[in-house]
Amino acid sequence: MKFGLRYASLGRYSNGPAAVELAQAAEAAGFDSIWTVEHVVVPQGYQSRYPYSPSGRMGSGLEDYPIPDPLIWLAYIASATRTIKLGTAILILPQRNPVVTAKAVATLDHLAGGGRVLLGIGVGWLAEEFAALGLPFDDRGPRTDEYVAAMRALWSQECATFKGRFISFDQVFCRPRPPERAIPIVVGGDTVTAARRAGRLGDGYFPARTPPPGLLDEMRRAAEAAGRDPRAIEITLAAPTDVAEIEALARQGVARVAVPVSAAAGLPAQVKTPDDVLRYGKDVIARFR
Repeated sequence: MKFGLRYASLGRYSNGPAAVELAQAAEAAGFDSIWTVEHVVVPQGYQSRYPYSPSGRMGSGLEDYPIPDPLIWLAYIASATRTIKLGTAILILPQRNPVVTAKAVATLDHLAGGGRVLLGIGVGWLAEEFAALGLPFDDRGPRTDEYVAAMRALWSQECATFKGRFISFDQVFCRPRPPERAIPIVVGGDTVTAARRAGRLGDGYFPARTPPPGLLDEMRRAAEAAGRDPRAIEITLAAPTDVAEIEALARQGVARVAVPVSAAAGLPAQVKTPDDVLRYGKDVIARFR
């Protein structure tokens, strides 16, 4: 079992020195990965319903909460760490130009030493945010699928060509490429559509909360229908507070559990400080080494 530290870029850790202290503690404690969140803007008085809370509001309901750009935050802590993987949970992919995003993500992985970035993606839920960015909301699903394919072309092809409905390019060099010529794509979301997307094209699947019954099976069926091996899709779930439940998840083939370090996103924080992170490493992570 691997352990990730989630919601790591929020609250006090939106500040540089605190972010570095947290990331270094996570690496020392044995966490394999650290994960950010994303919203470019949060429109005041939004009416879109947040899918992960009964109130329909994000986290504590605040709208003016600091949410750093995830790639810049990860680049900052990457320079102060050596091995911990750098995850986005999630990057709202249909809000971003895929060519620019492919370049930014590849640059982060290149500078971090290769094999460290885990690109968690989602389609987004906040329609007013898309409107503020001047982007369509209704086609965000197919746009996301195509953007994944376009980015993979840029990372893997020597001189990349891609022809799609939303993005096209012909014979372009995009340097630097990731050292491994690929970045793992981790699909986020607790819906059947997200589970099927993870099965079709994901290297991993990361539901935001404990998945409803049958959702992981939906992902596996989609993978098989696409001619893929569902066992090769790395599953990350929210970390239960009971260690016995973590052991049960490990037996079920779950690869990673993600431990909240901030309650701002709506889940209770299981650790709050770098000292808490180090204690979690000794008390929990050490049991699974």
